[in-house]
Amino acid sequence: MSNKLVILSAGGTGGHVMPAQALALDLLSRGYKVEVITDKRGMKFSGAFENVPLHEIKAGTMGAGLKGKLIGGVNLALGILQAQKIIRRKQPAIVVGFGGYPSFPAVYAAQKAKIPTILHEQNAIIGKANAMLVQKAERIASSTPELRGIDENDRVRTIFTGNPVRSEIAALYTKPYPILDDDAQMRILVMGGSLGATVFSDILPKALSQLPANYRARLHITQQCREEDLESARKQYEAAGIEAVLSTFIDDVAGELENTHLVIARSGASTVAEVSTAGRPAIYVPYPHHKDQQQKMNADVIADSGGGWVMTENGFTAEAVLAKIETFLQNPETLFRTAEKARSCGRPDAARKLGNLVTAIMSGWNE
Repeated sequence: MSNKLVILSAGGTGGHVMPAQALALDLLSRGYKVEVITDKRGMKFSGAFENVPLHEIKAGTMGAGLKGKLIGGVNLALGILQAQKIIRRKQPAIVVGFGGYPSFPAVYAAQKAKIPTILHEQNAIIGKANAMLVQKAERIASSTPELRGIDENDRVRTIFTGNPVRSEIAALYTKPYPILDDDAQMRILVMGGSLGATVFSDILPKALSQLPANYRARLHITQQCREEDLESARKQYEAAGIEAVLSTFIDDVAGELENTHLVIARSGASTVAEVSTAGRPAIYVPYPHHKDQQQKMNADVIADSGGGWVMTENGFTAEAVLAKIETFLQNPETLFRTAEKARSCGRPDAARKLGNLVTAIMSGWNE
């Protein structure tokens, strides 16, 4: 049993925390000790880290205006002080950061203490927090073959590992695409990120209601909605005679992915990783308000490989969606072929590859 301690630094949303959880399980299976430094939002995912100690620190996101930036700066400074105290006490062999401002304090504190660090970047373009830490990181683990936003000096230290997914999602990689013939029910899974997406509740019921009755009878929709959109969407589906299960949170994503024929979703890094690992075709509607358009770049990687389609939010109209779904119902082989191309983008072994990288750096090997 190794007595080496690995500290994982991840917080904010599930998109940052769940890859850390997948790596934690891999490292524990190798005999390492694992602890996690996170923020208040990350603590909501504490149930994902069974038998793994969690340390909560402050995290600062630079908000709007002078006041927002001041509050963010103060919280960031406090987080760094808290992280430094934990790092000094725990003396980890390595610290792995998963991006986002909540991961910054622990990685920064480790670098100051001359402790090796690895950065994992989920998106196709490096995020701000990782970009500020990249020069002193031992390695950058990338979810995509070509990470954008880094210079040549950083590129030589970048290794393509993929984005770690939960074990139950990774297990879907070897399972076949569900049968979809001319008479079978078509199951559509709609996910809008951690809070749902109003655009899906606005457009999808309207679009699908315009299908011929025989097509509407074949649909089964499982859709994540915002609380305020639930009732309106439910009434529209019921009026159209479309079977739909709506909720604010989908508990069993792996089970839904296993049985679904088409995913309609935002294109956050974790969503793209899970859908492609499951080998499911998807219509991705990137969140439009990121300055660096990170979600569009994530989706483009899959679309360029033939594993899905990208529709901008402005282009995600009832007419456009209706045309696509009708085509899929008429030509199910399109979805079947796209599913296999999506699967080719999946990386079910990403947690193992990232675990190998952590092991190599801790052992002083050249990885």
